Amino acid sequence: MDPRDETAVSSPRAEQDSFAHIQRHFDVRVNATVAILHPGDYYIGAPGELLGTVLGSCIAACIRDARLRIGGMNHFMLPTQSEGPENTGTSAWPVTRFGDVAMQCLVSELLRRGARHGDLEVKLVGGAKVLDALSDVGARNIQFAHEYLREGGLRVLGEDLGDRYPRKVLYDPASGAVRVKRLPRSGQYQLAEKARYLRTPERGGGSDPIDPF
Repeated sequence: MDPRDETAVSSPRAEQDSFAHIQRHFDVRVNATVAILHPGDYYIGAPGELLGTVLGSCIAACIRDARLRIGGMNHFMLPTQSEGPENTGTSAWPVTRFGDVAMQCLVSELLRRGARHGDLEVKLVGGAKVLDALSDVGARNIQFAHEYLREGGLRVLGEDLGDRYPRKVLYDPASGAVRVKRLPRSGQYQLAEKARYLRTPERGGGSDPIDPF
């Protein structure tokens, strides 16, 4: 799916409702409000907000218009809808858990707000193989992200991908700065990631643990 194909159109009420579930809190350590994304979320940062998430095999694409200094983040679990069941639009499992939809939604929303395709810049984080015994979902997510962005003509300015460690991410859409903290491969995290993996659309549902910053 080419991110240039179409621009999303929505009313202010629809826009507000679509992001109403995003959790936000003021973090004194960074002196800013942080919006926390869970698997399947995408979000455009409000002025002054930072965006945060925790990733295992999932990937977050941080995309901004450098000219307008607006940007957002997504958090997807699997590359494409073909990897999930036909019924992908449930409230528990939004279709944006798939990379092809998550990318299209984020880019289209930025374009709708006045961004220009040629001004968009991307940074990628995640795609770890945190479990040795299961298939490498992270590697498939990385391959998809690279192919999607290359085919869509979007510039990748930086990435922190692969390896074996979960990551905590903090993104500033205004400046484009991305801070990444690699987390220990603790037994507790691996159990949580295994539970999430076993409930992904290939076999069901689940979520990554999200820690407050």
